[in-house]
This record gives sequence, structure tokens and C-alpha cells, in this order.
Amino acid sequence: MATPTAPTITPARRWAILAVSLLAAMATACLVSGVAFLIPRLHTDGMSLSTASLLASAPMVGMVVTTVLWGWALDRVGERRILLLSLSLTVAATAGTTAAVAAGAPPWVVWVGLFVGGAVAAATNGAGGRIVVGWFPPALRGTAMGIRQMAQPLGVGVTGLTVPVLAARYGATAGFAVFAAVAVVALAATAWWIIDPPRPAPASGAPEDHNPYRRSRYLVRVHAVSILLVIPQMALWTFVPAWLMIARHWAPFHAGLVVTVTQILSALGRIVAGRWSDAWGSRMRPIRVIAAAAALLMAALAATDAIGSPVAVLVMVGASIVVVADNGLAYTAIAEYAGPRWSGRGLAIQNTGQYLISAAAVPAVAGVIEHHGYAWAYALCAVPPLLALGLVPRDPRRGA
Repeated sequence: MATPTAPTITPARRWAILAVSLLAAMATACLVSGVAFLIPRLHTDGMSLSTASLLASAPMVGMVVTTVLWGWALDRVGERRILLLSLSLTVAATAGTTAAVAAGAPPWVVWVGLFVGGAVAAATNGAGGRIVVGWFPPALRGTAMGIRQMAQPLGVGVTGLTVPVLAARYGATAGFAVFAAVAVVALAATAWWIIDPPRPAPASGAPEDHNPYRRSRYLVRVHAVSILLVIPQMALWTFVPAWLMIARHWAPFHAGLVVTVTQILSALGRIVAGRWSDAWGSRMRPIRVIAAAAALLMAALAATDAIGSPVAVLVMVGASIVVVADNGLAYTAIAEYAGPRWSGRGLAIQNTGQYLISAAAVPAVAGVIEHHGYAWAYALCAVPPLLALGLVPRDPRRGA
């Protein structure tokens, strides 16, 4: 009979572990989202929007390559050791990339550095999801995962407040240095606080490595819905800074401040969505509402931007809050359904699908913007949430 791998901990330690897992994932989010805030500076320095957007997508491409491997390792090794390894390598990769930028390296060298950074940072999202499910009871998991999923909007907010201002004043190198600094802080906190959650013994007579993908199509449908909903999310995260600074002529500080406030509100929205799912006893019903609202808001953003209305900025804020609200719900659903011996791989498949579509969507949206403008790009991003509505499954306990 299996025994737990970790002692019982106090509630305060449990919440501290959650906070550190959020910080670790935020280091990855800063790297993945932060390059987008360098696009205006890189563009000013002579780089085309398409080339700069390829740099912005490089960390996601790296994550696509390694996320499933990290998930497999998580299922076998545990969260603490994987997080320490991943964050140590992330510090090295981001520091190396910053040095390359400072030395005037060509774009392809910077792309490789960002690719490697994404590849080695890819473990933090899956590890954080497993920690939440391992240390929190079902009635609190939605809320806890909502807090954990604040990592992405907070990462965008931190980079939005720092990267464009530093890049505008001191050059692109200063902006790249932010990614290494956040990774160093996350590594130190992980080494001090993280404890692996206990792994319960398998049910009597049940195969220890039972594949949850053979039970039903539930996980596949959750993955598909999440892939569709991440498209408008990536469009807003990547191009709103350029939209504000280039298309609407905002100062870098003001644009960064608006993005940061928006991401703080988005982070709080994830907690609300998680608490909502705990209260409803459902992960999927809130996702249906979120998908419908995302489609409506992206269409409204396209319409208001097309006529040059200042209301478009307010609509953008609302859309940015809504399009990220589903992430924690999907993560919780996958980890709960897959179980502790498959959740690493389940979350890795989830992340890989999202990274793959994100890496493809960023340059595609950039092409639409360059040839047709932001309004058309926002309008096209209203379509995926509509498609997702028809794919959201019922919750497993309802028999679907």
C-alpha cells in the first residue's frame, strides 16, 4: 500500500505553497507574455512587426516541444524537484538571452534563446496545477486554482508595468533583464517553501497507471475548448500594447499602466470564476457562460475599434478579463478527472495544445493586423469562442 510522500501541513503552509506555485508559474508567464511589450521598441529600432511577433512566439514554441516530457517527469518525480530544475534552467536561459541582446546578436540568436527559455520553463504550469489538487480539498480547489491561475495575468501585468518603460528608456536589453530577475525570485521561493503533496494509494484492484483518456472523450473535449478560447486571449495579450502605443499613440507608461490594471482585474476574475465553480459544484457550466461572453466582447471590441471610438479601450478591458477566466476551471477539471498518476500528463497535453495554437495564432494575427487592421483581427477572434460553445462537455458526475 502506498504511503504519502509528504507530512500533513498547516493551512497557513498550504496557502504559502499555493502562493509560491503562483510565483513560479508567473516567472514563466513573464517570459511568454513579456516579449510582446518589447515589440514597440524593437519596431522603433527597425524590426518589422512580423519579425518581432516571431520573437514573441518563440517561448511558446519551446514550451510546445517539452511540456509533455515535463508532465511525464512530474508524474514520476514530483513537483519540488521538477520546479527547482526548471526554474534553475530558466534563470540560465533568460540571463543568456539578455546577454545576447546586449551584445547585439541577430534576431535568430535571440529567437533561439527565447525558445530555449520557454522549453526549460514549461514545467511550472503543470506542477502548480498538481500542487493545488494535491494540497486542497475539492470544495476549495476551484478557488485555489483560480488564485494559482492568476499567474498568467499577473505575469502580463508585471511585464506590462516594467518592460515597455525600461525598454523605452534604456533599450531592449533592460526589458529582457526583467525575465531573468523574476525567475531568480521564483527559484529562491521554491527552494524555501515547496513541499510535494501526498500521493494517495490507488483504489483496491485498480490499475495504478489507468489511462483516463480511455474512459471517455471528456478530457479531449476540455482540451479542444481551451485551445479555441486561448486564441482571443493571446491576441489581446500580444497586441494590445502595440495597439495602444502604435495605433492609438499612447505613451509607453500609460499603455503599460492600463495593461497592468487590466491584468490585475483579470487575475481577480479568475478567482471569482473558481469560487463560482465551487459554489455551483460544476467546472463546465461557468465555461459555457465565459465562452459566450468572450464572443460577444470580442465582436464589440472589433466594432468600436473600427469606428475609432474611445469606448474600445473599455471594451478591451472587459474582454481581457473574460477571455482568461476559463483557464483555472479547465485546469481543475483536468487534474481532478485525470488523478494524481496522470494529471501531469493531462495538464501537459492541455498546455501543449494551447501553446501550439498560440504560437501559430500570434504571427497569423500579426499578418491580419498588418494587412487589414486591428478591427478585423479582433472580429476574427470572436469566432473561436462561438465554436467552443458547442464542444463544452457536461461535468463527469452528470454522466457525460
